[in-house]
Amino acid sequence: MKRIATLGLHHDHVWSNLQQLQETGQAELAAAADTDAELLEKYRAEFPGKTYDSYGALLENETLDAVYIFGSNRLSEDLTVMACERGLHCLVEKPMASTLAGAEHMIAAAEAAGVRLMINWPFAWWPQLRHGIAMVQAGEIGQLWQVKYRAAHQGPVELGCSSQFCEWLYDAELNGAGALMDYCCYGAVLADVLLGRPSSVIGTKISTGLKPDLKLEDNAILVLSYPHAIATTEASWTQIGKLSSYGTTLYGSTGTLIIEPDNEGLIILATSEHPDGIALDIPGQPDHLTNSATHFLAAISDPGLEIHPLCDARHGLGAQWILEEGINHS
Repeated sequence: MKRIATLGLHHDHVWSNLQQLQETGQAELAAAADTDAELLEKYRAEFPGKTYDSYGALLENETLDAVYIFGSNRLSEDLTVMACERGLHCLVEKPMASTLAGAEHMIAAAEAAGVRLMINWPFAWWPQLRHGIAMVQAGEIGQLWQVKYRAAHQGPVELGCSSQFCEWLYDAELNGAGALMDYCCYGAVLADVLLGRPSSVIGTKISTGLKPDLKLEDNAILVLSYPHAIATTEASWTQIGKLSSYGTTLYGSTGTLIIEPDNEGLIILATSEHPDGIALDIPGQPDHLTNSATHFLAAISDPGLEIHPLCDARHGLGAQWILEEGINHS
């Protein structure tokens, strides 16, 4: 039974991830820390363990195996280093950090301590996306020449995100940017896994004016150039409805893959023989890839288990490089 504490409760993804961790029956939720009293009360109402209003106090007073880190992108950098220095394995919610330098510090701290650092990307738990990645890496659609991903919704407030979550998402220092950092990050990590580091990144970010009080961009597109390939990653905080949201398209020299989102999504392959596409069967998946909790617990229990590429901190670092290039060249 692994003793795991949570550092930060002001990233709304924390609640579903803690629920999944509890459901494994393989972890003891030992404690949680945040500076927000309302969030601490919410934790006490739903989960076991002590609560702290100081991250340092939790780390000083609790005997742990690992931590979940669900703070702002900027705070996550510091919390990860603090936890690694205490020899604790870390699961950090995407996109890992607010800056490239912060991501580099996190990896350096984990490597120095010899601990696992896993980045949780929600789309990593879609079997159809993992299958698509495996098909590309096995050469089943020939030479990959384009990766396309779009993440979009009407906006964090409109989506019903908590005030604590929105507060830092709308802060350039705590988030790293606006919609660009929040949502271009997905396509960035996917491109890094499939194509590696691009030779150049060009970014476009705009404010549509539809959110007069928002001082950051609400839409962005990054274009990644490679010697023989291209990738695009799109972000929107103003899109009405779900049409086109969270879809992946992978273009190869012998086939095209369309990967639909969420747990019920399909993977469709188009070839010269089947130009309109056919739905593919998804092979059975290992139990440890069910969700973030099962994978993290397996990784910290078995040092020889490879963390899935999407959640590997090195690819998280690659995504951070792409994002920073996009910000600097927009």
